[in-house]
Formats: sequence, C-alpha cells, structure tokens
Amino acid sequence: MKKFLLLHKIPLLFFLSCCAFYYTFAYDLERTDFFKLFTLYGGLFFLSWKFFQMQRYNLKILLAAAVIFRLLFLFAIPNLSQDFYRFIWDGRLLLHGINPYLMTPDGYFAAGTLPIPGAQQLYEGMGALSAGNPTSYTPLNQIFFALAAFLGGKSIIATIVWLRIFIIAADIGIFYFGKKLLRRLNLPESNIFLYLLNPLIIIELTGNLHFEGVMLFFLVAALYLLQRQKWLFSALLFSCSIAVKLIPLMFLPLLLKRLGWKKAVLYYTITGVLLLLFFLPFLSDAFAQNFFSSVNLWFQKFEFNAGFYYLIRWIGYQLEGYNIISYAGPALAAVVFVSILLLSAFRRNSEIKGLLTSMMFASVIYFFLATTVHPWYLSTALLLSVFTRHKFVQVWSLMVVLSYFAYSQAGVRENLWLVALEYAVVLGVMGWEIFSQKPQKASGA
Repeated sequence: MKKFLLLHKIPLLFFLSCCAFYYTFAYDLERTDFFKLFTLYGGLFFLSWKFFQMQRYNLKILLAAAVIFRLLFLFAIPNLSQDFYRFIWDGRLLLHGINPYLMTPDGYFAAGTLPIPGAQQLYEGMGALSAGNPTSYTPLNQIFFALAAFLGGKSIIATIVWLRIFIIAADIGIFYFGKKLLRRLNLPESNIFLYLLNPLIIIELTGNLHFEGVMLFFLVAALYLLQRQKWLFSALLFSCSIAVKLIPLMFLPLLLKRLGWKKAVLYYTITGVLLLLFFLPFLSDAFAQNFFSSVNLWFQKFEFNAGFYYLIRWIGYQLEGYNIISYAGPALAAVVFVSILLLSAFRRNSEIKGLLTSMMFASVIYFFLATTVHPWYLSTALLLSVFTRHKFVQVWSLMVVLSYFAYSQAGVRENLWLVALEYAVVLGVMGWEIFSQKPQKASGA
C-alpha cells in the first residue's frame, strides 16, 4: 500500500482535490455566487484533465474515480436547477394514475386541488415558469420519474437519490458501450473519459439530475449495435433514446447512407412504431395540445445563452423595433433541418466514424442556432465528439459556465459580452480545428 501511494501520490493528490471541489460544489454553493461557481468549475476542469492525463492507460482507476465523483453528489439537493421539482411532481402524478400531460401545476392550484403528496412544496420549488407550462418531458422520462417517486416514497431527498442512481447507472452503461465502440473504431478506449470525467457531465447530469445521460446511454448503445450490423435491436434502443429526450430525432436522416434505403425505411418504421407505443398510454386531445405547445415554447418564447439568435434578434430590433423570436425561432429550426439534410446527402455517413462526426456537427449546428442553450444541452455533442478528432466541444463545455453569470443578477439578466466571448472562443477553436489540422483517415466500418 505504501509503495502504491508513493508511485501514485501526484494522481492521488489531483483525485482528492477533485473530491474536495465536487463536495464543495454539491453542498456549499449557491447559484447566485458566480465567482465561487466559476472558480470551482474552472478548477475542476484543470484537475480532472491532469488526472486523466496521468491515468489515461488505467481505465479501472479512471472508472472508479468517475463513479466516486458522482457518488459525492448522492444526497445533495441540486443547486443549479429547479427542474427536479417538476420531475418529482410528474412522477407522483403518474404514480397516482394521473396523466401528467393534461394540466399544469398552476391549473391544479387554481382549481383548489392538491393531487399528490407534498404538492405545495414541489409547486413552490419548481418556480413560476415550470408551474405555468405543460410538461415537456417525454414518456420514458416520465416512467423514470414515476419509478423514482415509487422507490422514494413521500421523501423528496430519497426520490432525488433514486433519480441519481438511474443517471449514474446510465453513465456506467455509456462507459461499457462507448469503450466497445471506440475499440471498433481503432480509437483509444480512454477517450470515453473525456465525457465521463468532464465536470459539465458530472455536475449537470448527476448533480442537477438532467436526464440527457439516460438518453445518451440508449443512443450510444444503439450506435454500437448499428456498427455491429444489428440494426433491428439498434432501432429499439434508438426509439428508447427519443422517448427519453427528443433530440435524437434530428439524427434519423443521417442514418440513411449507413443503412441503405430498404433497411432505413424499416429502421424508421420500427423506431416510429415503438415511439408511438411509448406515447400511446398518454394520448388524448389535451396531450397533443399541451405537449406540442410546450415544445414549441422553446422556439418561440424562451431565450438563454443563445449564439447566432442573439445577433439576429439585435438585427430584428434595428429593423422592426421589437423582439422577432416568434419568427426567428421557427426560421432557425428550419435552417437546422436543411443543414441536417445536407449533412445526410453530402457526408460520408456510410462509415460509422463519418456518421458520428456528422451527428456531432448536426447537434452543434442545432445548439449554435437555438434560442435556448442551457449548459447540460451540450452533453449530446460532447459525447459524440469523443468518437471524432474534434475537441472544440470540450472547450465549449468549459466556456458554457459563463452563462451562469445571469443567475447572479437580479431577475436573471445575461451579460451579452460574456455570451459573445463564449461563442467567439468556441467558434475560433472550431475554425482552427477544421481549417488548420489535416483530417485523419477514416477508419471503422
């Protein structure tokens, strides 16, 4: 043991420092304290990167560290997001046989109804924005919420623990399938820790209970099976991924060259049918109206940490004198759709490495043009990037912390100079990678 400590004293120092930083982040941080948040976050990036560099050939140690960092958050109340209150609200509704898509929390309180245990505390915790809008969380996500509510009983902290366990289990699954996929692509298996040890992933997914990690587990498993030519099982897992978060829908056109027309039609059909089965228990006229209106809000009402949209918004004010989000949001969504079709038509997506690169760029284009880019949204692009030669998404996962400055201001006000700095750095690194580095020869079937 003494010899081990002597040989590994520097990596151990970095590991213990990370533990101290994560513990402080989990239990002694207010979202409004931007200086402390920024310092801890930046420090964790440096410490995690050095630890990864020193242990990159010891996957067992890296995996153990990744799990331990997550377990430090196990009993913490999320401190950067209120969304978990809505997760528990929806889960308890479903557990009591109530369709969570039919009425907003505001609607229940306006009717004088407290439909679930702890309704008042959950209602006050989720905030006015969540309480006033229909739920936008997809069916498989709702099932996880209900399962956590069942296992956690009437305790909010116990329900939080179970939600975390699901997310940590998903990350372990990402390690399992991601490592296998990297091996088949002749890439270093340790690359998966560029995702698993990234502070953004640990803090925003495990810490703040965002379910992108669960969605990505199903997605990477589906891609691994697709690479193995097991496309029927891949379609099953792909539909599960969409049923957790809708984001993977954008990747379906990119699969066409990999599958060929006949298999692609069958793949899309299986995915669509399975997705319909997930939605079927919730379907009603009210569901269609509420769910799609809630999704539409992200394109026509909400604004946060947007890139090109803020520039377009400024131009709109100069030309029209008002915020043109109701027009610009759908127009930018259309640009994203056309961009994905172009990636589908002109990229070498028949090879799995080319497909993964196209998927990464599709997600990056989507986030560049989106009207709302919360930090955890970048998880998708970040995971896909570990299967490519590109590292600019890693830089973005660091720079995105600047968006939290808004919460240190009364009324949540963004500093657009910081937003501009974030996107300028990301675009600069991306441009350097694309135009200054020689592309590597594609490998992997």
